[in-house]
Amino acid sequence: MPRKLRDALAAWRPGFGLPGAVYRDAEHYEQEIRQIFLKSWLYVGHQSQIPARGDYFLFEMAGESVIVARNNDGQINAMLNVCRHRGSRICDQAQGHEARFVCRYHGWTYGLDGSLRAASQTPPGFDRALYGLRRVHTRVFAGLIFINFDANPVPFDAIAADMAAPLAPYQLEHSKVAHRQNYPIASNWKLAIENYCECYHCGPAHPEYSVAHARAMPVGEWQELLAQVLARAPAAGLTQLTVQRIWLDSGAVGIDRCFDRYPLLRGHQTGSRDGKPLAPLLGTIKAYDGAAADLQFGPMTFGLAYCDHVVMYRFTPRSVHSTDCEITWLVNESAVEGRDYDRDQLIWLWHVTTLADKAIIERNQQGVDSRYYEPGPLSPMEDYANRFLDWYLAAMSDEASRAEKFRRGANHG
Repeated sequence: MPRKLRDALAAWRPGFGLPGAVYRDAEHYEQEIRQIFLKSWLYVGHQSQIPARGDYFLFEMAGESVIVARNNDGQINAMLNVCRHRGSRICDQAQGHEARFVCRYHGWTYGLDGSLRAASQTPPGFDRALYGLRRVHTRVFAGLIFINFDANPVPFDAIAADMAAPLAPYQLEHSKVAHRQNYPIASNWKLAIENYCECYHCGPAHPEYSVAHARAMPVGEWQELLAQVLARAPAAGLTQLTVQRIWLDSGAVGIDRCFDRYPLLRGHQTGSRDGKPLAPLLGTIKAYDGAAADLQFGPMTFGLAYCDHVVMYRFTPRSVHSTDCEITWLVNESAVEGRDYDRDQLIWLWHVTTLADKAIIERNQQGVDSRYYEPGPLSPMEDYANRFLDWYLAAMSDEASRAEKFRRGANHG
């Protein structure tokens, strides 16, 4: 670990926010990208975004660009958007359809699987098999596409084993994207995730959310309601399972996962303006049971599963002071816009909530950038964010001390 980062983290006090330097130093940021994001399983999109052979979209993160494409065999794979000749970007459009990928610099041509198909004026003995686009590990799970840049990634199997059963009723592999929208945030990625991970701010900042979601209340105030929700779940075709392998409990960087149900309030059936249904029920769900579920996949993807739609939140670092927050709304694949759902009503809650969060986070970054910023103690309602900070310290620590920090964090949690 670089000395500057070690010194900054050494100043951290458990139960408090991180030192300001950790949110604004370029050296810290580059270390985070290498040590966390290039080793983690990252959600990049849903399979319905590329339904046909030749369809592709780009995933951009921290200066890297990845082509996620469906090849001629119908399989989904991911490749670095970097020509193997002189390094030119191949695809410029965020999404599209191609029969093959052609570099417009010198014409090197690649198949949909990344294999080099043509390269003119090459020297004698040139072996095209050695110069295909660099592949990135890819896994499709429940219709969700994940990638991992690491040469030897931590196995995805732990995520699939834990999340398959609780997600089964939603059948996300039989859902489709109803809407996607990016909300660029002028802040460090950690401030964006910390904000998402606590609801201490929900009461004053998110009245639209707080009126219907028990997460806006202290945990002890809604346990009886949760018991009622779980009792109703089997009859509604939903699960009573909980998965809490998050932050320090996951055992390794990059495979955090969570499925945790909680009550909706005041008769709300889903996350809508009036509490009434927004779209057809998902998968094998039979009825609304007055609850929602929190989801987490890896270090940057969260979600909310309602009975009639799922909202996926992806935080992606772009630079030290720039983070993308992309939201994807998923509905039953048979649903027709204008007949079965109104797009504006579907996205209303998390659109207004995210606009408010964007302003909150950007003000937070401006304050943290002050030379005089000193972190204060965290509230009990920031416990989840506190666990994230414990995890961050462990993830960024030297290998020799990481195991001990994970043990301490597991006991703390």
